[in-house]
Amino acid sequence: MNDKLLVSPAPHLHDRTNVSMVMWNVILALTPALVMATYFWGIKALMLTLLGAVTAVVTEAAVQKFRKVPISVADGSAFLTGMLLSFNIHANSPWWLPVVGSVFAIVVGKQVFGGLGNNPVNPALLGRAFLLASWPTLVTNGWIPTRSGSINGINPDLIGTNLQTIAPKAYELITSATPLKVAQTIRDTSFVSSLTGSATENATLASNIFNSLFDMGTLKAMFWGNIGGCIGEVSVFALLLGAAYLLYKNIIEWRIPLFYIGTVFALSFLFGGITGSRYSVMLPFFHIFGGGLMLGAFFMATDYTTSPITKRGRIIFAIGCGVLTIVIRLVGGYPEGVSYSILFMNVMTPLIDRLTMPKAFGEVKK
Repeated sequence: MNDKLLVSPAPHLHDRTNVSMVMWNVILALTPALVMATYFWGIKALMLTLLGAVTAVVTEAAVQKFRKVPISVADGSAFLTGMLLSFNIHANSPWWLPVVGSVFAIVVGKQVFGGLGNNPVNPALLGRAFLLASWPTLVTNGWIPTRSGSINGINPDLIGTNLQTIAPKAYELITSATPLKVAQTIRDTSFVSSLTGSATENATLASNIFNSLFDMGTLKAMFWGNIGGCIGEVSVFALLLGAAYLLYKNIIEWRIPLFYIGTVFALSFLFGGITGSRYSVMLPFFHIFGGGLMLGAFFMATDYTTSPITKRGRIIFAIGCGVLTIVIRLVGGYPEGVSYSILFMNVMTPLIDRLTMPKAFGEVKK
């Protein structure tokens, strides 16, 4: 009998790809971003990342031993979780922050649900949300500039000495904040009221400041990494390098990153400005390059377990992430919305899969 005519249960196509290969390839893809973070912030960025990753590995091994199940830390999933958790804190964080965050991410975000493949949300993002809820000041304050730039990447000359003279408080708000905080601050009515002119003069000055900040020099600094922020956000170039590797290896799919970033681009262009300011094509890039969008879109929203399995579902998932990110950034109390948007859409994934799952050929409705 010809073996080619034999019928067997699925799967019919086999690949040598396994969990370990995927996880270690993602870790490899994140390495350029870690190298850039170490260059811009020094050895502490590297130490915090390794501390988080090693803590995650040790925690997972301890929990699996307690549960009396095979210890699987060699597959790299725990190391990756700890690494991503550390990428979501800034380089000036205390040493215990990635330790506590990694323990929570592994125990509550992963092992409580049965381990790898059973977690409903991304463990690293859940750990970051826990840190933000528990120690908001430590997570959102204490940003430090890179070795060769400022916290915000903005050339102070663009703002003008006039602002420093007539409204020193406003000048300090802009120059001592990260890029996304700058964008949020200028949109805030309290910033306009902090200026010392008449209502008309204040509105005009705020608009001029807003328009002057988004230039090619600022975007160049944000692209290469000459800005403050979290460890994994420092260099868009390094993240794109890792993302290109994952796309080449077919480890991630293009739909989620493309539609996530595209949605943020479109909505920030339409709604990101302030009254009286011109629509600037630079502004969407400010939202894309600043903060954790690139890290989230390529390395966390694409997580196999917590993202939809259908192609249409991935598009819906990505658009939902983009809408929520912009809503939080422009309307919410925090300047960043990537973590919470992905976590929320993680929870929606089972429903999205259910609504977008194609019907089996020949299926008859009952």
